[in-house]
Amino acid sequence: MDFLNCIIYLCFAWITFQALHFFAGRSKAIPTIRLPPGPKPFPLIGNLFELGDKPHLSLTKLSQRYGPIISLQLGQLTTVVISSPTLAKEILRNHDHVFSNRTIPDAIHACKHSEYGLAWLPVSARWRNLRTIFNLQLLSPKVLNANHTNRRVKVQKLIDDVNESMRAGEAIDIGRAAFTTTLNLMSQTVFSVDLADQSSEMAGEFKKTVWSIVEEIAKPNLADYFPLLGKVDPQGIRRRLTFYFQKTILIFDRMIQQRLESRKGNSYVTTNDMLDTLLNIIEDKKEDINMPQIQHLILDLFTAGTDTSSATLEWAMAELLRNPEVLSKAQAELEQVIGKGKLVEETDNAQLPYLKAIIKENFRLHPTAPLLLPRKAEADVEIGGYIVPKGAQVLINAWAIGRDPNTWDNPNLFKPERFLGLENEIDFMGRNFELIPFGGGRRICPGLPLAKRMLPSMLGSLINCFDWKLEDGVVPETMNMKEKFGLTLQMAQPLRAVPKKS
Repeated sequence: MDFLNCIIYLCFAWITFQALHFFAGRSKAIPTIRLPPGPKPFPLIGNLFELGDKPHLSLTKLSQRYGPIISLQLGQLTTVVISSPTLAKEILRNHDHVFSNRTIPDAIHACKHSEYGLAWLPVSARWRNLRTIFNLQLLSPKVLNANHTNRRVKVQKLIDDVNESMRAGEAIDIGRAAFTTTLNLMSQTVFSVDLADQSSEMAGEFKKTVWSIVEEIAKPNLADYFPLLGKVDPQGIRRRLTFYFQKTILIFDRMIQQRLESRKGNSYVTTNDMLDTLLNIIEDKKEDINMPQIQHLILDLFTAGTDTSSATLEWAMAELLRNPEVLSKAQAELEQVIGKGKLVEETDNAQLPYLKAIIKENFRLHPTAPLLLPRKAEADVEIGGYIVPKGAQVLINAWAIGRDPNTWDNPNLFKPERFLGLENEIDFMGRNFELIPFGGGRRICPGLPLAKRMLPSMLGSLINCFDWKLEDGVVPETMNMKEKFGLTLQMAQPLRAVPKKS
């Protein structure tokens, strides 16, 4: 059942809501709160129809009309949207302790993911424990350095696969190739096996499942705006997400059980991968973690890590092909620093300022999660001269911030040079609120250290080892740069490009 067809449930919710108010006999005046400005809500549904099918664009247009902080009434859910770096800093740094928890989408209750998923857990002893495991035992600099060779092998495999396509004169689906590389990198890091390769259908099937997960989570859901409807799941979002979660967890659970069996043998040699690390933690009882938490932690790693990295690389390649002068500058830098046709090592990144600037500029225009993940106000807080009321959902529009004309000159222009020079030392580590593709504060994305290493190596190697042209006579001026909204921002039309000998 789609969003519009659920209007009958809205009527039911309205009748019930009115009845509750009537029988409760509420007669006291409701105190007025100085909410941020916004469009006038309709009865019952509020501003639901303001969202459209691309909420990041709709909310950007509303912020241009009403200001950098606006409020919307989405059914029964008061939502405040932030669209400026100054106010994002207020939320993510100055009042981070008030906004550290999430409003939990109804869909996230599928398979009890809200009780196990690191991204959705409230700040608590369990959350701190999982975050510590991430930071110190899974993605610490020491662990990432130790796994450098594994990542290099996967990038080399990507280049080898592109070489085969080049010899055959075939175009490359950039997003799919990047997804396969990232999936195998992640599966090697976690399980010491490849879950997919270019010749199998596994990568395509897994990509569909991952995209289905992020798409379902991102869909406007009446159960979020009218909690009473959560029991009936009117659009079937939680039901479908349960299927996708179970499908993915089943794959992981088989691999976990195989590892547990092999660990029983005296001849077992530890692999020192993430799974061994997590199982050792359970056995040693050094940290409070159990098997469902491991399953959901791995689910988060794969769904967040594979989709975001492949989408980011696809957007970056699209921008380079649309701006051939930028591509030429990047290739010239690579040739001068490391030599033409070579892989870009992770240690090369510091010597490649223009490549780094390209990645920053790509994050500015195409943030990984355009609205980040929702925050929840735990108390009334004054932000930008207005009150964000307790219980309100807070969305930070990273897409709008990246294109704010008050912050960026020619904001819609792909211009990496804006990040060159000491005066432009802006990073995406959560310290500069003009550029926050990974969020900020204590809830900043824990996968950032891995992404920071992977993306320059993959993108740099692709453009240093090959020249590229668009498929079927497409020219830069006619490229399809339309977006498909989800928790991650995808290209509506997959990018296909033909590799040529560099």
